[in-house]
Amino acid sequence: MSQLKDLFLAKLALEPAVLVEVSATEGSVPREAGTWMAVFAGTAVGTIGGGHLEYEAMARARARLQGLPGEAVGRFVLGPSLGQCCGGVVHLRFEAVGADDVPGLRRRLDTNLQPVALFGGGHVGFALVQVLARLPFALSWIDSRDGIFPEALPDNVVCEHSDPVQRAVTGLAPQSRVLIMSFSHAEDLDIVAECLRRQRERGDLPYIGLIGSKTKWATFRHRLEARGFSAEELGHVTCPIGLPGIPGKEPEVIAVSVAAQLLRAGRA
Repeated sequence: MSQLKDLFLAKLALEPAVLVEVSATEGSVPREAGTWMAVFAGTAVGTIGGGHLEYEAMARARARLQGLPGEAVGRFVLGPSLGQCCGGVVHLRFEAVGADDVPGLRRRLDTNLQPVALFGGGHVGFALVQVLARLPFALSWIDSRDGIFPEALPDNVVCEHSDPVQRAVTGLAPQSRVLIMSFSHAEDLDIVAECLRRQRERGDLPYIGLIGSKTKWATFRHRLEARGFSAEELGHVTCPIGLPGIPGKEPEVIAVSVAAQLLRAGRA
């Protein structure tokens, strides 16, 4: 997702485009509100769902690029007239943009990113960053160790060194999805406890995920109960993480499974 935005803005710095955004939807449609596509004279970046809807939107956008008059908004019924049988309605907004709009668009297109806090720079953490950076997430990557993060990172990934590591929980963005997979069980336990304290006080961490087995969680549950957390509070922790039924323990497999669970949780 970040790479797509970067490609659009880099190209926009060189030539004008029309930004086509899904402003609203009704019924069954291929993409949700907030989805965008940038149409240039000879190419396009992104997609609003494909099919004849996208073909018609690109034609209208290119007409605007050529200076022809056109409506800034359009209502498209996905029925026989468009050759699409979804049956819903898509409202599109057409906006001519150029190099001067790059800073504002960078901020605007970031507003739809969902915050995720990833504690742990190990193999699974690294694999998760590679997956999540391509999805609509703003990622905070946190570890207590020095020199653990790679130098080159996508611009929707921010690294933070925190020692003790659980201290970073206080500063997480509201509505952050939290993934906990540090290098030690002691750190994991402290992070989970701090997340539960924040959830008790603010109620703004909709997902707290802990890597590990059911046996690990049973041990953690007893230790967290001893710290005064109730069964209801402990029920807010997901462990193991990832969608059930996906075989394989390779970091890349776990990363895809966890990313899918986050996407599903975000739509719940």
